[in-house]
Amino acid sequence: MQQFINRIRFLHYVSAVLENQAGDPLCTSCNAFGNTVRTMKEELEELKASKPDGLPPEYTKLLEQAETVINSTRIPEKTEGQKKAGNCTMPKGVCFVKSSKALLKEI
Repeated sequence: MQQFINRIRFLHYVSAVLENQAGDPLCTSCNAFGNTVRTMKEELEELKASKPDGLPPEYTKLLEQAETVINSTRIPEKTEGQKKAGNCTMPKGVCFVKSSKALLKEI
């Protein structure tokens, strides 16, 4: 149960990152953003399919909030790697979206 709750907490966290970065014109047109949204939608579906009985209501609420944000996040039809294109000026190795997505491997 604890690992399931941690995955919910992660999805809630990353949904806030995606919601925030959806307002950034470079992030939303980047491959990293699109790939992360797709991955989080897959993670959300896997999590919902394995939802255990007896999940505390506060975590059900977090899951529902994350689901609303993740499912409403739109990916533009045409994206490209903004760093490779020379548009993103963040330092090498710094990507808000990729860094957040990478946390999933630790959970």
